[in-house]
Amino acid sequence: MALLKVENLSKSFSGLKAVSNLDLEIMEGELVGLIGPNGAGKTTVFNLLTGVYVPTEGTISFKGKRIDGSPLYKVSHLGIARTFQNIRLFGDLPVIDNVKIAYHQHVSYNTLSGILRLPNYYRGEAEIYQKAYDLLKIFDLHEKEDELAKNLPYGQQRRLEIARALATKPSLLLLDEPAAGMNPQETQNLMELIRWIREEFALTILLIEHDMSLVMGVCERIYVLDYGMVIAHGNPDEIKSNPRVIEAYLGEEAG
Repeated sequence: MALLKVENLSKSFSGLKAVSNLDLEIMEGELVGLIGPNGAGKTTVFNLLTGVYVPTEGTISFKGKRIDGSPLYKVSHLGIARTFQNIRLFGDLPVIDNVKIAYHQHVSYNTLSGILRLPNYYRGEAEIYQKAYDLLKIFDLHEKEDELAKNLPYGQQRRLEIARALATKPSLLLLDEPAAGMNPQETQNLMELIRWIREEFALTILLIEHDMSLVMGVCERIYVLDYGMVIAHGNPDEIKSNPRVIEAYLGEEAG
């Protein structure tokens, strides 16, 4: 059974189809790319998968259950997390708090304990702090725990956003242009990080990316969108040599 299965998925805005009859299937443990020109509908697909948008047509199944139309919080609890093309951190909060917020959906105390500040509240908060700190340490951000997130360099903000997504304990991680704004060395480091977190956290990953060196370097399979429709699907070698993909997107990069 596929971890994620999308069938005949469409989304229209005022009669204009941003995504049209999309079929997509991802097995557990895979690292899959979703590429295409600007405006092809890639981020709309992510918004449909995470409950930001309700599909106009079609179905989304995750772990064998229909989730299309489910609200964001429910999708997150089921095990889908994402990052954004434009980094969305709580900039005026410390680094550690950005991660602690994500852990709070898994707290061991109830609302009443939090209001009354009962002993299990303090135990739960101490546990969340330790988990958040340990995760920051993995991403080499623990020494920045008290710094405001907005004051981190760009590359560290990207790592913090990924760390925060992992704090929700996902089984499927959606990465929306994680290499945007990075130089070649940062992109190479990110490639190694993506490979590592897939193994370390036993994740399935779907990523949108324009940097073809990263896509071809880490993805096992790739879907190509153009005008909201899948025009090709295959392994990196098949995608690089596909005439339709070259014409619509890769152009001279394929050479």
